[in-house]
Amino acid sequence: MQINADLTQPASADTARMEWIDSPLPGVQRKMLDRDGDEVARATSLVRYAPGSRFDPHVHGGGEEFLVLEGTFSDEHGDYPAGTYVRNPVGSRHRPFSRDGCVILVKLRQMAPADQTRVAVDTRNERLWRQGLAAGIRVLALHRFARERVALSSWPAGTAAPAHEHAGGLELLVLEGGLEDGGTRYGEGAWLRLPPGSRHAPASQGGCRLYVKAGHLL
Repeated sequence: MQINADLTQPASADTARMEWIDSPLPGVQRKMLDRDGDEVARATSLVRYAPGSRFDPHVHGGGEEFLVLEGTFSDEHGDYPAGTYVRNPVGSRHRPFSRDGCVILVKLRQMAPADQTRVAVDTRNERLWRQGLAAGIRVLALHRFARERVALSSWPAGTAAPAHEHAGGLELLVLEGGLEDGGTRYGEGAWLRLPPGSRHAPASQGGCRLYVKAGHLL
C-alpha cells in the first residue's frame, strides 16, 4: 500500500474530513496520512482506540513516535494522557491499550537506528515552553537527533513568519487554530508535508498550535 509515499512531493490531508478505517484488531481504527507498505510499513497515521481496546505485543523495527491527542494511551510502561509525546526507539517492544479510549498521532519506522533515546514529555507543563526565534511564537522542543528536530509551536494571532527554506523537509499537524500557507488555510486537524528544499512563508491570522517535525525527509 502506498499513500503519499513519495517524500520528494508535497502532501496534505484534512483529517477532520477523513473517515476512520478499521485496523486488523477490533476497536482500533486509523486515518492514514502517509504509508509505504502493508501492515509493516513506514507510516504516519491518526489512530483511535475504543475504550477497552488493545494492540498485540510488537517490536518497533524502525522505531515509533506518538503524540496523544485525546484520552489516555497506555502500555506496560505507564499511562500517557492527552498532551504526552513519546518516542520508542528502534528495537523497542510494548503492548499498547486504552482503558477509556484515545486518539494518537503515530509515526512508525522513521527513526535512525543509532537514535536509542526513549523520550516521554508532558507538553502540558508550561515550564518547558520557551520563546521562539520569531516574536510571540513559543516553542517546546521535544527531540533532536542529527538533522531531525521535533517540537510543538504556539503562534499568537497575527503571526507572519518570513519566507524561509526547509533544507531537510517539514511536516506539521495543526493541533489548534489555523495556519495559512501558500494561499491555503489549514484548519485544526490538517496535516502538511513539504519536501526537502521547500520554501514558504506561513502565517496565522487567528493563532494556532502545531506539531512540527523538520529535517527528517532527506
